[in-house]
Amino acid sequence: MKINDINRINGINKTYQNQADFRKEDRKSMAKDEVQISQAAQEMLETSRVENSERTQYLDELKQAVQSGNYFVESGKIAEKLLPFFK
Repeated sequence: MKINDINRINGINKTYQNQADFRKEDRKSMAKDEVQISQAAQEMLETSRVENSERTQYLDELKQAVQSGNYFVESGKIAEKLLPFFK
């Protein structure tokens, strides 16, 4: 009886090699992802950019208040908003 039969190992290696080759071919044949943005979505994006100028100004004011130390947060309002998450 042969304990180290080389042909068995080669048979297993061929099986694994065939699987690896199949996976390589499968990856090559896969189509790449593509994103298409509709005209309506593009219009919404443009509209949001125009409206964002007001928001940008507001955020800049908030940043300045925080940096200068003048920004005040009411702890009661924060607690009211967090309360539903802890029930």
